[in-house]
Amino acid sequence: MDGYEKALEVMNELFGKDCVFALATAQKDKPSVRFVDTFYLDGSFFVVTHAKTQKVQDLEGSSHVALTNQFHRFTGKGRNIGHPLRPENQQIRKTLITVFEPWYFPHNDENDKDMCYVEIELIDGFFHKDGMGYSVNFLEGTAEIFPFERD
Repeated sequence: MDGYEKALEVMNELFGKDCVFALATAQKDKPSVRFVDTFYLDGSFFVVTHAKTQKVQDLEGSSHVALTNQFHRFTGKGRNIGHPLRPENQQIRKTLITVFEPWYFPHNDENDKDMCYVEIELIDGFFHKDGMGYSVNFLEGTAEIFPFERD
């Protein structure tokens, strides 16, 4: 297994579940940050939200985003992939319902035409686990792995 494959394995372990991240967007050079529940799958984080939220409005002007939590950080391009009931969203919908099960339906109304999913396709990132740091370039499919201790 090469370094990139190992990094993706660790990504799945750490973030292939409901994780809270601070999500930064910007509109007209004005940054905005909020906490969101995310789920990582195949090079992207997914967020369940509403099309009229500030984060989704910001993405219409600039797709560049940043995510961070506990010394983990990522940059990517975010986009509204539409309503959960769109045919092309059926597979990710099943996954997100399972991952976010405790709150998915109590906090989301799939009858609301503006409910949507945001996909954040990752560009690069840094994360750590078990004394090792991972610096990943998702576009090039490369990773640097090195000893890392939080201080």
